Amino acid sequence: MATRSSLATGIGRVLIAVYGILALAATGRSVVQIIEKFDFAPFAYTLSAIAAVVYIVAMIALIAPGRFWYRVACVTIVFEMTGVLVIGTLSLFDRALFPDDTIWSYYGMGYAFAPLVLPAAGLWWLRKHHRTAVATEPAPSGVTAGE
Repeated sequence: MATRSSLATGIGRVLIAVYGILALAATGRSVVQIIEKFDFAPFAYTLSAIAAVVYIVAMIALIAPGRFWYRVACVTIVFEMTGVLVIGTLSLFDRALFPDDTIWSYYGMGYAFAPLVLPAAGLWWLRKHHRTAVATEPAPSGVTAGE
C-alpha cells in the first residue's frame, strides 16, 4: 500500500494546486492555438503544448509517493526552469521566433510570472523534502534487511 507523499503536505499542496492551474491554462491555450491558428506560430504553439505536458507531469510527480516520482519531479521541474529561462530570453531577443506568445514567453509575464517563480519554489520544496520523499518507497520485494 502506498503511503501519502510527504511532498503533498503544507506548501507542497499549494505547489500542486498551482501546477494544476497552470496545467489547465497551458492545455487550454495550446489546444485553442493549435486548432485555430497553428500555421501562424507553430513553434510557439508547440512550446505551449510542451509546457502543458510538463505541468501535468510535475503535478502528478509531486502527488505520487516514492523515489521514482521524486526523480520524475526533479527532472520535470529542472526542464521547466530551463524552458522558462531559455524561452523567456529568446522571446525578448528574437521576436521573429514568437509571433505569438507561449506560457513561458517573457518569463511568464502573461501569467504574473508564475511560470518563473513556480519551478524555483518547486526545486526548493524538493530539496527540502529529499530524505522523506525517497523514504516513502517500499523496499523491493524479496529483499530483507541485512542482505
